[in-house]
Amino acid sequence: MSMAIVTLKKGEGRTLKAGGAWIYDNEIESIMGNAENGEIVLVHDFDGYPLGRGFINRNSKIRVRMMTRHIEQEIDREFLKMRVKNAWDYRKTTVDTSSCRVIFGEADFLPGLVVDKYEDVLVVECLALGMEAFKETIVELLKEVLAEDGIVVRGVYERSDANERKKEGLPKVKDFIGAPFDTDVEITENGVHYQVDVVNGQKTGFFLDQKYNRLAIQRLCRGKRVLDCFTHMGTFALNAGIAGAFDVTGLDISEYAIQQAEENARRNHLEGTVHFRCANVFDELPRLAEQKEQYDVVILDPPAFTKSREATKNAIKGYREINIKGLKLVRDGGYLATCSCSHFMTQELLAKTVREAARSAHKRLRQVEFRTQSPDHPILWAADESYYLKFFIFQVVDEK
Repeated sequence: MSMAIVTLKKGEGRTLKAGGAWIYDNEIESIMGNAENGEIVLVHDFDGYPLGRGFINRNSKIRVRMMTRHIEQEIDREFLKMRVKNAWDYRKTTVDTSSCRVIFGEADFLPGLVVDKYEDVLVVECLALGMEAFKETIVELLKEVLAEDGIVVRGVYERSDANERKKEGLPKVKDFIGAPFDTDVEITENGVHYQVDVVNGQKTGFFLDQKYNRLAIQRLCRGKRVLDCFTHMGTFALNAGIAGAFDVTGLDISEYAIQQAEENARRNHLEGTVHFRCANVFDELPRLAEQKEQYDVVILDPPAFTKSREATKNAIKGYREINIKGLKLVRDGGYLATCSCSHFMTQELLAKTVREAARSAHKRLRQVEFRTQSPDHPILWAADESYYLKFFIFQVVDEK
């Protein structure tokens, strides 16, 4: 059966040609032939030049997601195994693989699919209709590739419950792929032990992308008083505690997250020095400032304040406000770690916002370092959506 051909408008597809993976609906001149949503199509430039193969979805503004730049390449089991093996080989070279993101969608040339490995458990998130047809085959292939390195997968759980599924015309899914298993998994990262709930935890159960940023915090915290805001499962707080901080407070608005954090503190025998409190960070920081509290290290790891370009203006206000409040609690010569996990909050925009916050708080900043997401979340140049996490560490100096 001949495949449908998607032809781009003249002058369009610039991101695709630069190495990106998406073709938007307004970039397409014509679609010749019949193609059901989710099926593989051929992609041609306006002049007929072949650009590769991808899967189509007329329900989505991202009309085509590219699978290969080779127009003759069959999207078969052998092709998918090559993609999976390349992804795993990359992780073995770049990160601690005990728990890591094994497949990161477009950045691993498997658009719309995320697979996280927590010790011997895999958690799958599928956000694209076209990837649904390949999802279970990829899971089987991943098990095979891991088995070649002596890793036996105990179970696979699907967490395809993000709102993005609706845009693709897909229902939300939370279920086992294969036989049921105990979904509470203990992992160790940077010497810290965590209990990960892959069914009820945020995203796929744990934020693996901050792994080495948490490690970077450790060297600042020995003998220090630390405040970890938006602590979630206590990750930064516990890294501070295990590094030898003498007093650590973690704040989060979620009672469930605080319960998990407290359990993780006990798991690491840190309950004597690392404490957690359920609180709205925006309200709690001014209260702490009124009480003249001061910390050697303040960590701000908020959720994404914007998930769209249109909401970025309001998000900037949120980032500016939280950084002003956080900066006021850092003692002279102390440290601030601040980040954004929003793709739309660019590095330059975040830097500008923190600079304005420092001016408002009458603080001077000395940049220690700038970091981004862990290498198991690779940034594919020209695929801007793959670059989302920005992480600054500053020394904070009072204006004198």
